[in-house]
Amino acid sequence: MTDVTVIGQGTTVRGRVSGAASLEIQGHVDGEISIEGELTIERDGLVSANVDARVIIVRGAVKGDLVAHDLVSLEAGARVVGDLKAPRIAIAQGALVRGQVQAGGGGSSSKLTSRASKPAMRVESAPRAATPARSEVKPAPRTVPSVLAGARGTNGSSAHASERKAPPPVVPVLKKVKGAIAKRR
Repeated sequence: MTDVTVIGQGTTVRGRVSGAASLEIQGHVDGEISIEGELTIERDGLVSANVDARVIIVRGAVKGDLVAHDLVSLEAGARVVGDLKAPRIAIAQGALVRGQVQAGGGGSSSKLTSRASKPAMRVESAPRAATPARSEVKPAPRTVPSVLAGARGTNGSSAHASERKAPPPVVPVLKKVKGAIAKRR
């Protein structure tokens, strides 16, 4: 088993953190992190630093650039404001990213200074299902539920649920009460 250093909940570290072992962050780190092993930022972990590690797993929040030599993995609930660079990047549904994402390549460079070597993709939020362009979106017609399918129409004829439009939604009206708001003089 490899050595794992833990920065526990309620602990704040300011400055440069570096080492050969793996690191697990449950507290706060403000500065710079350079780890040769695996870095895990837990759900309650908060990192405000540029990070360089072999593998980076984020479950908490990071404000800074993430550079991994093998893998960056953002799990559900992760929040990252900064750039990602690694040979492999995994972003789970529910993870939020605001920054550039650069996957592939050697991953041997330790900093994000050479962005011109490979075009980067801009990511603003978690991946979502593709939606058509706004001009193509057509609202679905509102219909009466199938429970009312046997109901008679206004002219006495039977109407199918798919043919009848549902009434507009009811919006509650708030009554004004005299004396509820005292006038200030």
